[in-house]
Amino acid sequence: MIASVAALKVEVKYLQRDNEAQAAKINELELQKSELEKLKLQYQAQDGELATIKTRANITENQLEVLKKEGEVKRVAFSASLFASGSGDVGPFNAHTNLVFRHVVTNIGNAYNPHSGFFTAPVRGAYQFQFYIYALGHPSHGSGAMLVKNGQNVLIAFEHQPNLASASSNGVSLLLEVGDVVFMRQFVNTWIYDNVNRHTTFSGHLLFTM
Repeated sequence: MIASVAALKVEVKYLQRDNEAQAAKINELELQKSELEKLKLQYQAQDGELATIKTRANITENQLEVLKKEGEVKRVAFSASLFASGSGDVGPFNAHTNLVFRHVVTNIGNAYNPHSGFFTAPVRGAYQFQFYIYALGHPSHGSGAMLVKNGQNVLIAFEHQPNLASASSNGVSLLLEVGDVVFMRQFVNTWIYDNVNRHTTFSGHLLFTM
């Protein structure tokens, strides 16, 4: 009996040690689990921050793209002369006749159409236009042209010399809405001359947006 009791005591001690070892392992696992939970929360927070940063980056990229497009649209300027090549007279006609300035010197923003002669405003703003009309003198025909906005005459340049050469010019600042059209119209019973020296021109540019 004494031997059996001693053996049981020894076994109990081993069991206690095993339990203590298992308890230690359990505590260690709990600590590891707690650390994992903390890391998981940190990763989730970092994912959230990364998502926020990515969203902000996308917004910034979109804003830059908008600013870039706005900057491009604000760069508007053109200048053109009447003939693409050669020399000669246009007119006289028995009615006001639209002019098409075919030789494009500058067309930043592509708002001027050399096939129709129309300048179409790409953005609301104040624009400056100038035109120069040249002709040879004639007893019966002067030289003149009108600047027209959306079909309405704005102003005219006119000169009549019976001989030699004549030249006239004018300019104006206009507030244009998007899609407004500005072009030149030759005055009735006048003639206009141009050659490779580009005497007769039509120009315009955006001063500022509004």
